[in-house]
Amino acid sequence: MHKNRIIGTVLVVLLLGGLVVAAKPGPAAKSPPPAEAQSQSDLSAQELSFDFGTISMAAGNVTHRFSIKNANAAPVVIRKISTSCMCTTAQLVKGGRKLAIYGMPGHGYVPNLDEPIAPNEQAMVEVVFDPAAHGPAGIGRVERLVTIYTGAAQPLELSFNALVAP
Repeated sequence: MHKNRIIGTVLVVLLLGGLVVAAKPGPAAKSPPPAEAQSQSDLSAQELSFDFGTISMAAGNVTHRFSIKNANAAPVVIRKISTSCMCTTAQLVKGGRKLAIYGMPGHGYVPNLDEPIAPNEQAMVEVVFDPAAHGPAGIGRVERLVTIYTGAAQPLELSFNALVAP
């Protein structure tokens, strides 16, 4: 009786192991790379990355403005802006007018912006980083992204980094 129970248990374990192996998905099929024209953003930026250097949590928020431009012959509509972390916000500044503040998706409502940028028009993206947002765990090197969506296959990504000190 004891021998039958051991054999039964071994068979059940082997059966479950076989099911796990059989259910494991295979490698994902690779999609072809998009055409070069589709991989470009509709917008360009004078700088794609900015280094704040060493900043202090105690000194408070730091701000940087990225200059963006529509170098196309047709208007480009900025649909949405998002950031990679809740410690960072971004705001489009166009014609001296500041539009809605955008942050990380999932941390509050992120409305559509739907703001047109005329051909050869420049605008600014004002990025604010709160080095104290993560508390003591936020000390050290950080890198954050701001993504600008226009409907193009490739959104425009701006980034910054900083070395956060107490």
